[in-house]
Amino acid sequence: MNVLVLNAGSATLKFQLIATDRAAIERESDLKLARGVIERIGGHALIHFQREGGPRVFREKTLRDHRAALDEFLAWVVSDESGVAAVRSLADIHAVGHRVVHGGQRFRESVRIDAEVIAAIEDMVELAPLHNPGNLKGIRAATELLGPGAPQVAVFDTAFHASMPETSYLYAIPYSHYRRFGLRKYGFHGSSHRYIAYRYRKLRGVPKETVNIITLHLGNGCSACAIREGRSFDTSMGFTPLEGLVMGTRAGDIDASIVSWLAEKEGLSAAEVEAMLNKQSGLLGISGLTSDMRELLAEEAENGDRRVRLAIDIFCQRVRKYIGAYFAEMGGADAVVFSGGIGENSAAIRSRICRGLGALGLELDEARNAACTDACAHVISTDSSRLQAWVIPTDEELLIARDTARLLVAP
Repeated sequence: MNVLVLNAGSATLKFQLIATDRAAIERESDLKLARGVIERIGGHALIHFQREGGPRVFREKTLRDHRAALDEFLAWVVSDESGVAAVRSLADIHAVGHRVVHGGQRFRESVRIDAEVIAAIEDMVELAPLHNPGNLKGIRAATELLGPGAPQVAVFDTAFHASMPETSYLYAIPYSHYRRFGLRKYGFHGSSHRYIAYRYRKLRGVPKETVNIITLHLGNGCSACAIREGRSFDTSMGFTPLEGLVMGTRAGDIDASIVSWLAEKEGLSAAEVEAMLNKQSGLLGISGLTSDMRELLAEEAENGDRRVRLAIDIFCQRVRKYIGAYFAEMGGADAVVFSGGIGENSAAIRSRICRGLGALGLELDEARNAACTDACAHVISTDSSRLQAWVIPTDEELLIARDTARLLVAP
């Protein structure tokens, strides 16, 4: 089964085409055929396509909406130019799997998309106004271009965290707000944390029920997850993705009264303060320079900028804080697992996060850590470390493709 995986944002559309089925999942022999991303949809778009193992294709073109963007990818993938031998016509795309950010309290697992599911995703737009509308555009574009009979599946970022107990997801505010509005922690990056937990148990050769780890998805957006007995027990992102760790442009945890205080001081609306906390804070806000960790590390090494160092130190300190909290909350853990763009690629950040975790039994092997530069899973702690440290590359798109195949192909 050739599954087209779509991740649709407000002005972006990311694609992967993956060949998988139940047998391939069991053997872990899924084939990645092609990928792409289109940015700045609605204007002069930037287009990147690539057949797996082939050259990158870049072009620019005016694309008015997500339908036009998806049509651009589909036209390329079935063309001779793409070189994707398994897809010569649209009929060779057998299903579509969609990343959908918010499933609310209703969707605890992936589901086949129908009119009722679309209506439910629309109802949750108020919970994820920056994400669900884009996800819906991707669903509608696929329906229009591949036909209403093309099977589609929604894979929800929030679903993995549906296993959290009330003690983890409820806020200490009047309970009526939870009952009336569903005001609670939902958590995000669920597909990433779920995939990391899956890869960890496969690599260790242990059953799901024995997986007790702390996973760290560190990129422009960051989140930590306490996974107990293979299920999400707690996570750092909350009602929205703003809560928790310091991120590229998000503040993470703050005193809630700051919103009204800053609004009064600066003459801003609550929405404007929220936008500042989401888009002008985090690494960017502290450093005053950039949200890109690579650039911050280079600036620190070259010039020793105090605010740059401060931004990096606060980022690492917040991650350590959550590791310690989850270790205590779970009654211990077997491993800390790094993933995401920063977690997978920055040995320096992994090292700085792990400093001070000796009290939990984590002993980092600096040589192993420095040598972890490929896209493979590695143990980066010492052999004697009681709490292991791992690097496991995430693959949300593969998880989405596999969920799609499981739902659509009979056992």
